[in-house]
Amino acid sequence: MSTIEIKKVTKRFGDFIAVKDADLSVGPGEVVCLLGPSGCGKTTTLRMIAGLERATSGDVIIAGQRMNDLSPQKRDIAMVFQFYALYPALSVGQNIAMPLHYEKLSKDETDKRVMNVARIMHLTDVLDRMPGQISEGEKQRLAVARAIVRDPNCFLFDEPLSRLDVELRHSMRGQIKEVLTGLSKATVIVTHDQLEALTMANRIAIMRDGLIEQVGTPHEVFAKPANVFVASFIGTPQMNLVEADLKSFGNGKAAVRLAGNDIEIAADPAVSRLKPSKVTVGIRPRAFTAASEKSGDTIAAQAELIEPMGAETLIHARTSAGGEIRVVIPREMKVKIGEAMHLRPDPKQTHFFGEDGKAVRA
Repeated sequence: MSTIEIKKVTKRFGDFIAVKDADLSVGPGEVVCLLGPSGCGKTTTLRMIAGLERATSGDVIIAGQRMNDLSPQKRDIAMVFQFYALYPALSVGQNIAMPLHYEKLSKDETDKRVMNVARIMHLTDVLDRMPGQISEGEKQRLAVARAIVRDPNCFLFDEPLSRLDVELRHSMRGQIKEVLTGLSKATVIVTHDQLEALTMANRIAIMRDGLIEQVGTPHEVFAKPANVFVASFIGTPQMNLVEADLKSFGNGKAAVRLAGNDIEIAADPAVSRLKPSKVTVGIRPRAFTAASEKSGDTIAAQAELIEPMGAETLIHARTSAGGEIRVVIPREMKVKIGEAMHLRPDPKQTHFFGEDGKAVRA
């Protein structure tokens, strides 16, 4: 069965801890993205799964078998690197066929597999060309084709789309997702691009400083971030994170001093455990509605910068306390620089984080 599991995996380089007590499981046919900023430990985690790095402690389990002491070639995995690692002196077809030489297949069986994979990856028209004669998108598809031709137990992708332009990334995301959906293999993809993770993954593991901060579906990590870091890392434009004073809680509402305004916001009853204290309130830029006048549930601000984004407009507004709030409004709504705004946050999209940075919810 195609599965990947890591249990309490730690990797040290001298005194530096690159990955600490990482736990993750990937089921058959599941795509899990390791997402995080540069240096967070995601590529090191992938390399430990592949066997290119040896875990300092913990277990790497593939298809139910502990792999810690096995070399990469004995783990029955296929890895697609950030740099395509193609053989420049071999044609596209020969590059695809290269992994099959170790299986000692007949020429007919090899040709059959190569043609089948070439059709899946739309490479049939360039099989006789050399890698230097094809486009960047075709090179990326070739790297994927070479990985899947062997029918390995699982797939590992290290920043597979980082070298492509925006248009190619968009098309390749769909093509890779379509291919992986039909293969029923456990797959781990490393990326720093949240859009890639949100669109390609069944689940996302968000990493920071060697720790896995949260694992969940794309919807879960967006709608229910576990802490301030996840909240700030997922979502474009970035979530507003505003320091506030929680004064009281009653009748299902939290009374807070927020951005120079005393307002009441409907909140999870778990917030009552924090009063009174400092909290961080997270509000997505698209979670505001504009009110015509100041009221007990609005934040006063003044538009400072306007960025048209096609169907929407991003407004950078300055609050009465001097902080900045980002607001996304429909294109049809007109706001001028310097105009006063009264912003009403949607309670269903407002998050409270305690002084420890963790989300507060039942």
